[in-house]
Amino acid sequence: MDRESVQAAEQHFSFAPIEKYFLVDIGGDAGFWLLFLTIAVFAVLTYKLGFAKQLPLLKSLIVYILLILGCFLLILFAIFSLPIVEVLIIISLVLGIYRFRLHRERNEKEAE
Repeated sequence: MDRESVQAAEQHFSFAPIEKYFLVDIGGDAGFWLLFLTIAVFAVLTYKLGFAKQLPLLKSLIVYILLILGCFLLILFAIFSLPIVEVLIIISLVLGIYRFRLHRERNEKEAE
């Protein structure tokens, strides 16, 4: 891609910063798959921190496969200028802080 077509794409779409980095700066197939990998990692982390239950191995495998397939829908939203990766990062941080505080409170109750 030449610089003029990249600038035209930036003016036409207002990408969120992380999506812009993957789709415009890196570009091509590599950028798409790196964006997909980023979305998939943060989606799995969000699921694991906030919603995961103890399931048998096969059911857990099915859940993760469907979650990864659902990331293709999220990447479409990201391509159309929605800040999907940024939102997944914030959700992961909030759920991580919640889990840390919950763990700390449980340890304090056990110490008493």
